[in-house]
Amino acid sequence: MILALTGGTGGAKLVQGLAAEIDPADLTIICNTADDAIFHGLYVSPDIDTIVYTLAGLNDEQKGWGLAGETFVGLEQLRRLGEEVWFKLGDKDLATHILRTALLQQGLTLSEATRRIRSALGVKSEILPMSDDRIESRIVTANGEISFQEYFVRERWTPEVKRVFFAGIDQSKPAPRVLQAISKAAGIIICPSNPITSIGPILAVPGIRQALRDASARVLAVSPIVARAAITGPAHTLMMAHDLEPSVTGIAKAYADLLDLLIVDPEDQSLQSEIEKLGVKPVSADIRMNSLANKQRLARQVLALLLK
Repeated sequence: MILALTGGTGGAKLVQGLAAEIDPADLTIICNTADDAIFHGLYVSPDIDTIVYTLAGLNDEQKGWGLAGETFVGLEQLRRLGEEVWFKLGDKDLATHILRTALLQQGLTLSEATRRIRSALGVKSEILPMSDDRIESRIVTANGEISFQEYFVRERWTPEVKRVFFAGIDQSKPAPRVLQAISKAAGIIICPSNPITSIGPILAVPGIRQALRDASARVLAVSPIVARAAITGPAHTLMMAHDLEPSVTGIAKAYADLLDLLIVDPEDQSLQSEIEKLGVKPVSADIRMNSLANKQRLARQVLALLLK
């Protein structure tokens, strides 16, 4: 079994490539849930949904999130009723959130609700929330504290970030099967997701980081950074707020205690000696995934490194 730790859009590209290269049933994914939020009374889990929709072949390839062929009639009606609608929930997407909310209200855990949803959409890979406990990424800015979704979507990641923390993390525990998946994995991949707000919360759940350190399998990360900038999103900005250099060296430092290999783009070959000093082996490969062929190519390279 291959195990991947991921957030949303960036990680979903590699997950899609992996599922095309191996039996999807042999792929397990641990998803960040610290971006989860309540909108219009519905429990929304953006990273889990992005992974589910991607593996179900239903995702919007252009946007990188949401469902293909989506409409927004419901959201427009909410706007007319005076609701804030800056978080774009499409009509088909709403069905997922309605079902998830109902299942949670019936007493199911987030893990159980996720299994129900991904099975209904024909996804064979196991998708595990990092925790069934409520955890929320909070962004401290010069103007006060806001949620990650407010920072990322509503404010378009423009405010200066002073600090990031994960509310509820200390009292949380890994979701069922998370630690077992880590211990039984033949290879472990940290996807090219934001190291602070996507992978960071997963590693901060008590017990997960230590389980990765103790894992018998190789642990490999794919950098989300090329030439000191994130391929997508605000990873470089958030890394600076955590006193991490916004570079592949910063990525290596963030994961050095549990990482064996780090795939870096050829543009960052000059930093390989710095990475090696941290006890991590750098491997050069084109990490941009702008087509399915590129996603599969990188997935093949990752699998070859993990399983050789």
